[in-house]
Amino acid sequence: MVTISVALRRLVIQRADDRCEYCSLSQAGQAATFHIDHITPVVAGGTTTANNLALACVSCSLRKAARQMVEDPETREKVLIFNPRQQVWKEHFQWNGVEVVGLTATGRATINALNMNRAIMLAIRAEEELLGRHPPS
Repeated sequence: MVTISVALRRLVIQRADDRCEYCSLSQAGQAATFHIDHITPVVAGGTTTANNLALACVSCSLRKAARQMVEDPETREKVLIFNPRQQVWKEHFQWNGVEVVGLTATGRATINALNMNRAIMLAIRAEEELLGRHPPS
């Protein structure tokens, strides 16, 4: 198991504005503490540095696991999963109410792999909308 310093953990959380960097869920109101995710997994040579870490909700973290390549459900092309350090969220995803829509192969594949639009996530986002936390700014 890799140890992440308190300072580095704080940096990742603040940089992400306390939101999952994959699905944009707010940590506020969630019972489970979000994970610090290695974008490139340690088992694949990823480092424990700010440039390789992202804040991830438990759901996205567990679904992503050590995967790097995911399949675009439209084209069946294998693409790299969304990388919040190297890519801009709004270039790959957009909101349609409480649903996340993929704009690119990477966006579609990431949404599919992380199951971002399952019923419970849509319900959580609807609640977040009522509380003024969705969509994220």
